[in-house]
Amino acid sequence: MKRNSSSNRDRLDVSSLAEQITEQVAGSSNTAASRNIRREYSRHLKDESPGTVLDLAALLLARPAFVNRFVAYELICHHRPTLASLGKKELEQLGAGMDCWEAVDTFACYLAGPAWRERQVADSVIHRWAKSTDCWWRRAALVSTVPLNNKARGGSGDTERTLAVCRILIADRDDMVVKAMSWALRELAKRKADAVSTFLDENVRHLAARVVREVRNKLRTGLKNPRKK
Repeated sequence: MKRNSSSNRDRLDVSSLAEQITEQVAGSSNTAASRNIRREYSRHLKDESPGTVLDLAALLLARPAFVNRFVAYELICHHRPTLASLGKKELEQLGAGMDCWEAVDTFACYLAGPAWRERQVADSVIHRWAKSTDCWWRRAALVSTVPLNNKARGGSGDTERTLAVCRILIADRDDMVVKAMSWALRELAKRKADAVSTFLDENVRHLAARVVREVRNKLRTGLKNPRKK
């Protein structure tokens, strides 16, 4: 991801920060340790511009290892002006190269979903991802519905936008997409159970059996896979 807004001095500083972060997270033993490192740099960046934070994220995303992508996304998520600046162009640059469910889910829950929820990108952008030939972008479209509905992530419930994406991907049988469909519907069910129940009844012949089973379990018991007595 290339940006031209920073001065030469800014780029040099950001490059140095990227080197430091990469070295530190390479030695982190788990997510909690990586997040502690990220918090340190979030404090360092709190008064910086969105352009500087995005420049840093771009350098981290260019480096191998998922942990660098994780930190890049968290730095943006926890810098409010940068998160509020994200539009279609920025999101698609930040999502480029996603190749595992961890990357997709972090991107969608931390960046794309919140930006969509706040109307920073149009529904048509998410719908285009849902129609992508790349399964990771299709998964991203579904997981981006989670922040619309998850209370802890700022969601208040959005039946229309969630089910619109689910309808686009209703016949998709890629395993990563099927799992995301189940998650999207289960998250909506916490807020709009009747709407999800109706959607299942109307589309039971088209949805993957796993989705129907897990979502019905959630509606009935509150659990995706309740233990058998």
